[in-house]
Amino acid sequence: MSRPEIRMVDLQTQYARIQHEVDDAIASVLNSTAFIQGPPVQKFAQELAAYTGAKHVVPCANGTDALQIAMMALGLEPGDEVILPVHTYVATAEVIALLRLKPVFVDVDMDSFTVAVDQVRSKITPRTKAMVPVHLYGQCAHMEPLLALAQEFGLHVIEDAAQSLGAMYSFSSGQRQSSGTMGVIGCTSFFPSKNLGCFGDGGAVFVNDSALADTIQMIASHGQRVKYQHDIIGVNSRLDTLQAAILSVKLKYLPEYERNRQAAAAHYDRALKDISWLTLPARMPYSTHVFHQYTVRVGAGQRDNLKKYLEQQGVPTMIYYPIPLHWQKAYRQPGVAEGAFPITEQLSKEVLSLPIHTEMTEAQLSYICECIIRFGIHG
Repeated sequence: MSRPEIRMVDLQTQYARIQHEVDDAIASVLNSTAFIQGPPVQKFAQELAAYTGAKHVVPCANGTDALQIAMMALGLEPGDEVILPVHTYVATAEVIALLRLKPVFVDVDMDSFTVAVDQVRSKITPRTKAMVPVHLYGQCAHMEPLLALAQEFGLHVIEDAAQSLGAMYSFSSGQRQSSGTMGVIGCTSFFPSKNLGCFGDGGAVFVNDSALADTIQMIASHGQRVKYQHDIIGVNSRLDTLQAAILSVKLKYLPEYERNRQAAAAHYDRALKDISWLTLPARMPYSTHVFHQYTVRVGAGQRDNLKKYLEQQGVPTMIYYPIPLHWQKAYRQPGVAEGAFPITEQLSKEVLSLPIHTEMTEAQLSYICECIIRFGIHG
């Protein structure tokens, strides 16, 4: 069995396929010298709005800033509670803590890896002001019941769509909406490894309310609508022109990138479906899956052994996430002990993300699957 070169994310080959377009876009910005808030920024915002169906898109410096700006725009105050899944990247909780809000953790569903809807109601108190469903690994959280809960209790819904750009959610009515456009605000990231990634840091906020969009735009630009007139407290969070120009090029290829990721996932499904100790990613009936990650669960206590074996065979893997948020030193809360979130705690011991990206070949996929099958036989 020959060993192909395998990367967790192959940005090099992806760039090579569109190099002339990207280089031309970069050169155009360099020639203009409009490095901050140049015309490509607004152009990209309009293109992304058209792609997602959002009425407004406000680009910003990164996905973490997008979440912080969203919470600032909604006027949340210190001590207000924000519900979020405990199985997520730290940024979701980080911005809540930075604004002196209180993160309230909820466990996740074992199949979808997203927030367990049936647990949210019990966490709502008079201090609860918002919830942040995280669309993890490329699939939407179950938004319809969450939106119903939010309406019942008067809560803001801020979507963390950093891993799910392009995923579509289906409501029971048959209506379909893009990830990030269903709550009062949606947030995404253009970190290089994302499904739509730039060549540095970048992010965006999705919003349908025009007045709220204006506030978000002001916050992202030092609280000003007119230069040197600072009406509200803001931050400095801008998507630079070079990144916007690159993203405009890559946005044209996003549907193709999505199909390539789904094809890679289908290959994994076919090859690995009969392995008893491996649980493959579930496809929830209410959401498409754009496979930011292809995350399996490895049973029988073999996750770390499989990871080590695959590394020895030249196959990189990642664990998203090895330490639940409630075990992190910065986010420990009194009275929250081991066993408080049993699903997340189990997932932290079982999840393993296999290589998946837009440039995967049949040879690479076959080799990875053969290695996993061989581990099961001989490991």
